[in-house]
Amino acid sequence: MASPAVSRVRRQLPSSPWLFAAPGLIVIGAFVLYPFVSTLVNAFTDRRTLVPGEFVGLANFRELLHDDMFWIGLRNSTLYVLGVVPALVILPLLLALLVQKSIPGITFFRSAFYTPVVASIVVVGLIWVWLLDERGLVNALLETVGVGRIGFLSDQWLLLLSAMAVTVWKGLGYYMIIYLAALGNVPRELHEAAAVDGAGAVRRFLTVTVPAVRSTMVLVAALSSVAAFKVFSEVYLMAGPAGGPAGEDTTLVMLVQRTGTGLTGRVGYASAISVVVFVVTVVLMLLVLRADRREER
Repeated sequence: MASPAVSRVRRQLPSSPWLFAAPGLIVIGAFVLYPFVSTLVNAFTDRRTLVPGEFVGLANFRELLHDDMFWIGLRNSTLYVLGVVPALVILPLLLALLVQKSIPGITFFRSAFYTPVVASIVVVGLIWVWLLDERGLVNALLETVGVGRIGFLSDQWLLLLSAMAVTVWKGLGYYMIIYLAALGNVPRELHEAAAVDGAGAVRRFLTVTVPAVRSTMVLVAALSSVAAFKVFSEVYLMAGPAGGPAGEDTTLVMLVQRTGTGLTGRVGYASAISVVVFVVTVVLMLLVLRADRREER
């Protein structure tokens, strides 16, 4: 039972819980809810950067169906998900298994693997551009061994693969930490029992470790899918503001940036693309969760 003093404070300040929540609610409203609603409204208008625009209904979405750049962006974003997500689901788990044991010096390796996560994406992108440029370190080494220079940043597909490599490299440490937390909850007795039954390291991994961290793998798949579909910085930094040849490297979020910015930016059309990105990411999340439920059955 509440003390008389607490009851008196509650009667005097019935809105006190809202006062504590107000700063967070203001931030969410200003930087999440308002931009979301504004984007949704603009998607149905022909608004430009300096022109308010008028309601045009579904005209922007109909235009998307006939826009080659939109389909190129959708294709590249989908390929990015297919290329990045499997790597970010499996490789961090293997990395977590390597650094899980408490041996001298293992903290150094954990920190080293996590360092790319805290590094700025701009710094990371510039480093990889320096490495993969036509006159960069990697091409210099390839030329030394007689392979010749490779256009990592000039070829459409090599550019996307290079950006995928950067995304995977930067995300390994983040998802490794998530897996380390999950592996810490796996009972050691399960591995000992499997070893007694004659199971080798690979079989123990498949029959004990993977089932035990399956829910974490689903979480990683969901997070990495959304992040990969909304990729922007890696491709933008490696392709440059002008993009690759004929814009073939464009992803959907890059298309939003190129279409909706500038003095003559088509804000309404870019908002329509943003709505499509939002819908697809929600569908991706639902598909991952549905696949997880099917496996549980």
